[in-house]
Amino acid sequence: MSGPMALEPGGAEQDTLALRLADDRTLALRAADRHTLALARPGHGARRDAVDGLAAELADRIAPAVHPYEVAALLESEGLTGEAIRERYGHADLFSLATALYERVPRTFPDPPRPADPWRPDHVRCALRGALFALPGLAYALAGRLLPQDGAVRALVVAGLLSWAWSQALGHRAYLRLATGRREAGRTLLKGAPLGAVVATGAGTALAGSGATALTVTAQSGYLAAAGVLLVLGRERLLLAALTPVIAGAAALPWWEPGTVPRAGLPLLSLLGAAAAAGWALRGTLATAPVPDTARPGLLRSLPYGLFGLAAGALVFLAGRDHPWAVIVLTLSMGPAEWLLYRYRGLSVAALRATGTPAGFRLRSAAVLAGCLLVYLGPLVPAALLVDADAVTLLLLAAALWTSLLLQAFGVAWPPAALCLAAAAGAGAVALAGLPPGVSIALPVCCGAAALCLTVCALRLLGRPAAHA
Repeated sequence: MSGPMALEPGGAEQDTLALRLADDRTLALRAADRHTLALARPGHGARRDAVDGLAAELADRIAPAVHPYEVAALLESEGLTGEAIRERYGHADLFSLATALYERVPRTFPDPPRPADPWRPDHVRCALRGALFALPGLAYALAGRLLPQDGAVRALVVAGLLSWAWSQALGHRAYLRLATGRREAGRTLLKGAPLGAVVATGAGTALAGSGATALTVTAQSGYLAAAGVLLVLGRERLLLAALTPVIAGAAALPWWEPGTVPRAGLPLLSLLGAAAAAGWALRGTLATAPVPDTARPGLLRSLPYGLFGLAAGALVFLAGRDHPWAVIVLTLSMGPAEWLLYRYRGLSVAALRATGTPAGFRLRSAAVLAGCLLVYLGPLVPAALLVDADAVTLLLLAAALWTSLLLQAFGVAWPPAALCLAAAAGAGAVALAGLPPGVSIALPVCCGAAALCLTVCALRLLGRPAAHA
């Protein structure tokens, strides 16, 4: 046979082509069947669900990852083995599973946790310190009637003003030394506290008209010196324990007339207790190891704090001429005032973290200052009405004192000293002119002007982010 066989229908070549096509179709069918069987194989859906469950379980730790390798490290820390990855999750290796998890979980980057407030106040300590400022006044309720009328008040006021000024300056210097070491602060207090008591006693005794007044001035100066030591060293509870005799005697006065000896002896017992407690506290500080090669701060750094103490004492005394109970209210408010100083600093730090521009922080800082002032001054209104005091004068004086303390807490000392001295000088000059108490408006005017200037100063200086960084 000659000629091409392919042209013949039903020839061998035709049959061979048909067989090849049939074989190719069979292969395609077999491949499709294998794919279908793989999809239908038991466990494939379960493995996918297992991967989804693992992604949901670890989502909070996978979401911040920026690369699958971080997810792989997380899986390793979870103790996943290669066999478990293949059998349970159906992936060839650790990195394959990590990539699948990385693709399943959306990227989220949570904010870091908020740090603790570094200026969180000690509520009990602030309340205790406020009470300790007022409780010594009970000694005058006990021993006051034993003093002569002539010269006693004048001598006690002069000695008290000097003690107040000296304690403010000494306390500031001791706090500076406390940053170096407790022994250095103890040495400062050991030298300064007795010297301050001697100075105040000498000034008050020179004005005393009797021996009883001189003894009272000496006791007052000694107590204030010992109390200053204990307050600087944080020994408020010891001071409260020392005042127990005075507190107990004054509490019994409405039902019991103690007589001359208890009236004089109970304050003396509190004085001895405060002195002993101060000596014990100083002994503990002096027993600590010294810090070598420390530079002593200059005395002039503490001068404005002493001048502010003198001015503040004079303003409080002038307010007490008109309304003696207003002094008690103001003294008791020193505890909340100190608490609010801490809150101001904590709220300012929070405002600094929440603000992105200097202008925005200045607004937040002004709101924090206004809020703290309102919280401090608000309760003084019903307190002033309760004791029948001049609420306006009390509020303006309290505002001036609190803003001064706020500025001093940030190391701004001279503006509060100068403004409060000017207010005390203006109101004092009018008082010396002979106007009767309750007639002159010099004290509220001077206190209001000082409070306004101090508030502007606080807004300007503390409204900058650098002051709180």
